[in-house]
Amino acid sequence: MEKKKSYGILIVGTVLLIVSIIFTLYTYHTSYQESVAVGESLNAVKEQIKAIEAGTATGDLEDLAAKKLFYSAEKLRLERPYSYGLTVLFVSIMLAIKGLYNALIGVTIAQKTNINRLAQAGLLAALCYIGFAFFKIDIPVGPEKTAFHFGNVFCVLAALLLGGYWGGLAGAIGMTIGDLTTSYVTSAPKTFLLKLCIGLIVGFVAHKLFKLTKEHSAKYVTGVTIAASACGMAFNIVADPVVGYFYKTYLLGVPQSVSSMLAKMAALTTSVNAVIAVIAASLFYIALRPALKKSGLFVQLCPDTDKED
Repeated sequence: MEKKKSYGILIVGTVLLIVSIIFTLYTYHTSYQESVAVGESLNAVKEQIKAIEAGTATGDLEDLAAKKLFYSAEKLRLERPYSYGLTVLFVSIMLAIKGLYNALIGVTIAQKTNINRLAQAGLLAALCYIGFAFFKIDIPVGPEKTAFHFGNVFCVLAALLLGGYWGGLAGAIGMTIGDLTTSYVTSAPKTFLLKLCIGLIVGFVAHKLFKLTKEHSAKYVTGVTIAASACGMAFNIVADPVVGYFYKTYLLGVPQSVSSMLAKMAALTTSVNAVIAVIAASLFYIALRPALKKSGLFVQLCPDTDKED
């Protein structure tokens, strides 16, 4: 196919990168530093509550509970601008890289994007959001927390159904919105990067390495589906605690001892989430294939690209 050099994404990505760097630096030195101070007050209140409940101190639990709620809400409010800035910064870096590729290598002149595929990507992004925001169990770890959740199930399913590019974007957008609209707001930039990578890995293994198509036997489909899902989740088991440690230590300023404790707990929760994701996503994909083929909504990907046949 003919390729044409394009500079639009590079220009947009570069401008967005400059703006996001300025905004991120500004919010880090203003609202985020205020959130750190509020966090210290919140931790002090939590310690008071623990002491009273243990019988080693006296105080008004109702008043302390009200303070805890106030400080938690205030801390979250002050963290949001910096988290938004970091998220846009991560996205702009990827746009700039993609734009540089388009400018140097060029892009294939293809037909208009299939509306059905866009609709499926939007639906799966929404399911990723729901799986994380509404089906999770929070686990406090010091001043921070981690969670068991079902978001990864639909992140993997999206890549199996739509390929690495669209599936990765669906998972990254859905899960990132889940972070930005809950108390996990500071994890949003990390989530965008990791979920995009999960989608790309699952899509690569399923559709480019094993070239999964609608004609393959049920046995082949089952094996490839499990293998692709396992590869994406294996990456997440390793990357989530490692990236999380450096992200929290050097971008959020979390003490190394707390970051280390969070990384260890994240390794446990991520492993459990991974097993659930591999089993559930594989079952969903295998069950959905016949219905999608019958309705004409099955996305048949070309083995050497992430485009439809």
